[in-house]
Amino acid sequence: MTEPLVRERNLPSLIWLIPVLTAILGGWLIVHTFSDRGPLVTITFRTADGIEIEKTRIKYKSLNIGVVEGVSFSPDFSKVEVRARLNKDAGNFLRRDTRFWVVRPTLSARGISGLGTLLSGAYIELEPGEGAPQSLFVGLESPPVLHSDMAGKRVTLMARQLGSIERGSPLVYQGIAAGEVLGYEMANDTRNVLIHAFVKAPFDGLLRSNTRFWNGSGIDLSVGPNGFQLKTESIQTLLFGGIAFDTPDTPDSGIEDITGLVFTLHDDLKSIKDQSYTSKVRFVLYFEDSVRGLSVGAPVEFKGIKVGSVVDVRLDYDERNSTFHIPVVIEIEPERIADRGQLMKRSPKDAFQTLVKRGLRARLQSGSLLTGQLFVDLDMHPKAPLRLAKLNRPEAELPTIRGAGIEQAVASMSGIVSKLDQVDFAAIGSELHSALKGANALVSEPALQSSLVDLSASLASLRNILRVVDSRAEPITTNLEQALLSARESLDKARETMTLVDGVISPEAPMHHHALRLTEELTATTRSLRHLIDMLERNPQALLLGKKPMKEQEKQ
Repeated sequence: MTEPLVRERNLPSLIWLIPVLTAILGGWLIVHTFSDRGPLVTITFRTADGIEIEKTRIKYKSLNIGVVEGVSFSPDFSKVEVRARLNKDAGNFLRRDTRFWVVRPTLSARGISGLGTLLSGAYIELEPGEGAPQSLFVGLESPPVLHSDMAGKRVTLMARQLGSIERGSPLVYQGIAAGEVLGYEMANDTRNVLIHAFVKAPFDGLLRSNTRFWNGSGIDLSVGPNGFQLKTESIQTLLFGGIAFDTPDTPDSGIEDITGLVFTLHDDLKSIKDQSYTSKVRFVLYFEDSVRGLSVGAPVEFKGIKVGSVVDVRLDYDERNSTFHIPVVIEIEPERIADRGQLMKRSPKDAFQTLVKRGLRARLQSGSLLTGQLFVDLDMHPKAPLRLAKLNRPEAELPTIRGAGIEQAVASMSGIVSKLDQVDFAAIGSELHSALKGANALVSEPALQSSLVDLSASLASLRNILRVVDSRAEPITTNLEQALLSARESLDKARETMTLVDGVISPEAPMHHHALRLTEELTATTRSLRHLIDMLERNPQALLLGKKPMKEQEKQ
């Protein structure tokens, strides 16, 4: 049997090329995969509502740039940590100021947003920022109002109270939406509210150091001589609140650089105009009338023009004589009065003291019959006495008189009440009761009932007589016509027996005289019958009551 021949080879076998190539290919794939893999980012949210692993996308300008790979609790279980893998080319977005937020359907002052997520599901929106690279972020709980690529200016406002203004409320200029409210916070003094807002371009070019802001929320309903007036900035500010602003066109146009400035948010435009008068002088008034209806802020007018307002109304007790006084403190704004000289500007108190010597007096007047509000009316009353309380107040005192309208109304009411007190209502009631009782007895009297029955029977008889007269009137006329016709025939027969002279009856003939007399009597009889018939047609009751006198007939 032949033994096999074994030879040793110095070179490796070709079979080893397969695992080597496989390892090289696998390593290349691993290196390629890790080199093309994007950065991993961790985002902290309060809840994971709407976020799903491997489904929730990371988007920037509606393009997918990553996907959520995992969701877990934070170490203290107070928040959730979302780990998302971004594309390699999105690594430059991860900076210190980069913001993330979850996009869901939302209803806010700006309207409804995120409706597309109803079908596709929620997603995480990214907004690139600036600063150093970073991989750990705190997500926003709601979408930001202002995006980093929006041109404009930020402004800070200070208000006494927030009212209906909220995040996303509009800033309005001349009725046009010019910006939005970014947010708000309590001021350091804990008495005011700081409101952060943004004004978009090109409206940001209108901002100056003298720009005025006022609350444009709600409606302004006022009652004046022209009736009811209803004002509002826009429907959006009416529903969601808003802020209006304007820059006055004055020689002092203000400073364009508003960086670091804090603007005052006024209650309304009217309050801005009132605060434009910086000079104020206080006076005190003591009224004899009731001050019910007079409140702080009520106007002080001079001949119908506002020159100030009421700043204080209170009740003071004087222990010396155990009496009460009601000092009404008013503020007069001398700048509202156009003074051709300089007295009002140099010394307003001296100017008013001069006017008091000439008859300046204050009184209470009703400003509205609907609300009953009062205001202080200043006017010249040279004949009115100078009445001053002189209670050592720090403010200068102005004399007062009783309100004309109130005094007249009270005097009239007092007179009416006094006259009513003198009326004996009990006696009037007793006499009225007696009169009604007598009228009732008269109506119930049997004789009156019998008279009414007899009167009804008489009217029925009169109606029958008139019916008979009406039926006989036409036959009487017919018989009369027949009588006249017979008389004419008799005259014709008599004419045949008369003496004729040239064919005419002789005037000396006796028959001639008798014929003329008969004709006259027949004519008078016919006329009388006609008068009788005419009278009966006008007054049929003459057959029962007789013929009325001539004066009564003429009246009829």
